[in-house]
Amino acid sequence: MTNTSPLELVVVPCRQDNYAFLVHDARTQQTALIDAPEAALIQAALDARGWTLNDILITHHHDDHVDGLAALRGDARVIGAQADAHRLPALDLAVKEGDQITVCGQATHIFDVSGHTIGHIAYYMPGANLVFTADSLMALGCGRLFEGDASQMWDSMQKLRALPDETLVCSGHEYTAANARFAASLDPDNPDLILRIKAVEKARAAGQATVPSTLAEEKRTNPYLRVDLPEFKAVMGMPDASPADVFAKVRALKDSF
Repeated sequence: MTNTSPLELVVVPCRQDNYAFLVHDARTQQTALIDAPEAALIQAALDARGWTLNDILITHHHDDHVDGLAALRGDARVIGAQADAHRLPALDLAVKEGDQITVCGQATHIFDVSGHTIGHIAYYMPGANLVFTADSLMALGCGRLFEGDASQMWDSMQKLRALPDETLVCSGHEYTAANARFAASLDPDNPDLILRIKAVEKARAAGQATVPSTLAEEKRTNPYLRVDLPEFKAVMGMPDASPADVFAKVRALKDSF
């Protein structure tokens, strides 16, 4: 699908390594924020463009994704997971998997991507080729399993992997260089991974963000999306294991890497 939407995407670095995302519709002048790690930097990005928030979309309850919300919300509609509402800031709209809402004129689909937390959601805008995944699918990685298990996170990865290749994966942290080192320790002969690592190193040396990434490059290089592939299972020495078991092994290795 070609991106024919009038949306502008702004990546806002926050805190030590977080990202927030602003989406702006030039036609309607509506603006949405996905996650609110740090109010001052997000407000500065809004002020620099003369934008006012209409919607704030929250992916999960962790402090580094909601800390700035109170200072930013104003009259904005705050959207988050129904399953997480008890530990999120007050929501104006509680959503669940399968729901479709309209944000900045875009049909926006809700996915339950539990694993990092229970109740973590992702927001997918097919008309703009954008998916906001926060700490579920990340650039060359995935979030640590604080609340869910490997089977849940693998289910979440499969939902996201099924989206079109050209989808931009807007994840929540600048962890890509560390994730790349780990991926290379598992799959050092993957030519796509070798090329991507060089690109990541160049970007970081120049102080540039490595997020968003395309789903196509994640599918070729992200070990957590490859655990059901025979060639990756062979690399892991687990040719007959279930994908969930391979996923669990990869995540355990990363946790102690």
